[in-house]
Amino acid sequence: MAGTKIKIVKGDRVKVIRGNHREAEGTVLRVLQKSDQVVVQGVNMRKRHTRPSQANPEGGIVTFEAPLHVSNVMLVEPSSGEAGRVRIRLESGGLKERISVRSGNPIPKPDRS
Repeated sequence: MAGTKIKIVKGDRVKVIRGNHREAEGTVLRVLQKSDQVVVQGVNMRKRHTRPSQANPEGGIVTFEAPLHVSNVMLVEPSSGEAGRVRIRLESGGLKERISVRSGNPIPKPDRS
């Protein structure tokens, strides 16, 4: 179902749990909400042959990270370094907080700087 709530944000450390890149870890570069996908740094590298254009006068082979479906990655807990499921807890002030299901510890959102 496209457009579901994704609990992973840009800058999170994730581990791939399914597919050709299983057990690989990396940082989330982009989150594609509409297609429920994430782009992970250094994972699922693809090559595209491009023609010369004004933006890229040389053309040639461009290597880039292709998106992975969000169901194939799992958030890595910063305190323990292990991958696990995440739950959202509403606090008294109406703030949402990400909680590790395994340990119950809060998982802070990464710095945007």
